[in-house]
Amino acid sequence: MDYELTLFDRLEVIKTTNEKYDLEHNAYLSFSGGKDSTILHYLLDMALPNNRIPRVFINTGIEYQMIVDFVKGLASKDDRFVILQPSTPIKPMLERVGYPFKSKEHSLRVNQFNKGTNAKYIAKYLGKTDYVGKYMCPKILLYQFEEKGKYNYSNLCCNELKKKPIHKWEKENHISIGITGMRADEGGNRARLGCIITDSKTKKVIRFHPLIKVDDNWEDEFVRKNLIDICDLYKPPYNFKRTGCKGCPYSLDLAHQLEIMEQLLPNERKQCEFIWKPVYEEYRRLNYRLKKVEQMKLLDED
Repeated sequence: MDYELTLFDRLEVIKTTNEKYDLEHNAYLSFSGGKDSTILHYLLDMALPNNRIPRVFINTGIEYQMIVDFVKGLASKDDRFVILQPSTPIKPMLERVGYPFKSKEHSLRVNQFNKGTNAKYIAKYLGKTDYVGKYMCPKILLYQFEEKGKYNYSNLCCNELKKKPIHKWEKENHISIGITGMRADEGGNRARLGCIITDSKTKKVIRFHPLIKVDDNWEDEFVRKNLIDICDLYKPPYNFKRTGCKGCPYSLDLAHQLEIMEQLLPNERKQCEFIWKPVYEEYRRLNYRLKKVEQMKLLDED
């Protein structure tokens, strides 16, 4: 990916989108404190000097402390930063709406099954139709669809901790376009995203993804050439590739994240074990994403 050509292209995309949708009055940057949103924070300023676009950070209560400190540091020097505090205790919320397990797709299907939904898409997910695709239930997890209500899983965690607070803020501030640092090369559903997302009913623009076409190498060069300060979690000895909610059960490299936390962030590792305990226990029982031997080690430590 040619750095200069891509930089010019992304700056032009931001400029033309601003001209068309008045981002400076109708948009905010969804700021996670991670590498992508930090890069986008500076890229917006390059494209739109002196812009007053709010940078909104949601402190869900399960952000890495180093991320929270990094955002607070930026906010102390830049009044465009808005920090929203969690409005609901995490543990009771998870017990009420359900825990995340494996993926958003899987958690959604378990939740629908528990509610008595017998739609075809559940049968498709369980392999009970002629459909064969990438997103189907692993055989090891089929047992979760044998008894309604036994497994308290759902995809509603992000909705409670992130979507509800940001929608409330959007409504209160009459701002409707969220600018995010999503990138297609992160895979999953993001690979199919476009740069501009519109509401299916109103047809109004609701999301703008300026970084959708860039990759890791381009981001690294942008950081190096512009002397961008990113959160220390992305630097040695941590070397995180992504951050997000710490210990999230959806993470494919969950075991690696927990290993790093065990060595360098032991208190936050313990917090993860407490918050996600029912999911971690099931993962270890199944030897799925987390190993059984690790459970034995933790029991020995206790």
